[in-house]
Amino acid sequence: MTVHPVKKMMQMMAARIMFISDGMSDEEIDTFISEILNANRVYTLGAGRSGLVAKAFAMRLMHLGFRAYVVGETVTPAMKPGDALIVFSGSGATRTVADIAETAKNIGGKVCLITSKRDSRIARIADCVVIIESQRDRVADESAEFEIRQMMGEHRSFAPLGTIFETTAMVFADAIISRLMEIMSCRPEDLQCRHANIE
Repeated sequence: MTVHPVKKMMQMMAARIMFISDGMSDEEIDTFISEILNANRVYTLGAGRSGLVAKAFAMRLMHLGFRAYVVGETVTPAMKPGDALIVFSGSGATRTVADIAETAKNIGGKVCLITSKRDSRIARIADCVVIIESQRDRVADESAEFEIRQMMGEHRSFAPLGTIFETTAMVFADAIISRLMEIMSCRPEDLQCRHANIE
């Protein structure tokens, strides 16, 4: 029986995510969870597709009862010491994102980075770093990677733009939420009361 090409792509992506998860550090994940649990408030940040993952993660944290905000939204309050900034950035060096991360650090906030680059501008100032992918397309200027990917729209592998970082990051973020639910003894119905009801 022939597998539909789209289903085959999905299977390849799922296999890649499983491979990536096998190589992740338990210690990095535990440190990341501790930073969330110990933060007064949690802010999320990312550019492009990573930004969409950041927004989805903030929403789920809010459903769990955390005071969670998305950087750049009009209702996001001022950051203070004791707050945490969670950054989703494959390169760890996108200029606009790195500038904001450095500002958060200077304010006294904790910076947590979800990335594929252990040595990057944001990683060097981060309080915790979680590596979820190790292979990405190389560009001459890592700090301009996001802008280059947006403009070029190149397809170099089975995943669009040569990476499944954002897809893996989304699965990772959802898995973190599931783990937090376990730690907090939270049931699905506990989240429902915070779900949007004026949509």
